[in-house]
Amino acid sequence: MSSIRVLVVEDFAPFRQLICKTLANRPHLQVIGEVSDGLEAVQRALELKPDLILLDIGLPSLGGIEAARQIRKLSPGSKIIFLSQESSPDVVQEAVSLDTCSYVLKTKAGSDLFAAVDAVLDGVRFVSGGLLEC
Repeated sequence: MSSIRVLVVEDFAPFRQLICKTLANRPHLQVIGEVSDGLEAVQRALELKPDLILLDIGLPSLGGIEAARQIRKLSPGSKIIFLSQESSPDVVQEAVSLDTCSYVLKTKAGSDLFAAVDAVLDGVRFVSGGLLEC
């Protein structure tokens, strides 16, 4: 299996580091960048063209949902998994309505992250814990 290039976008450094360390357990997943705000996420997605972006919603400078909209235009081949603590149905619905975006609750990242990655790479939308019917 060829390497899947991943960009991790999370403003809380300890959680970002934990996600990167967790991804390192899968040899076919290669973290190619780590950023902490939405504007930088858009810039790095344009530069790096990652296969997969793990994207927080509550980001400084540009929120994750708006960053995802811009990334969709600039790097349409990048798949996006929102990784957020926000469980409001309205927010989750808005996030997953963005052309095959998936959604993992941070509180379920330990159990759902790899399932979400596998699903997304197979072209299937994933939403944590039955937050929404897809």
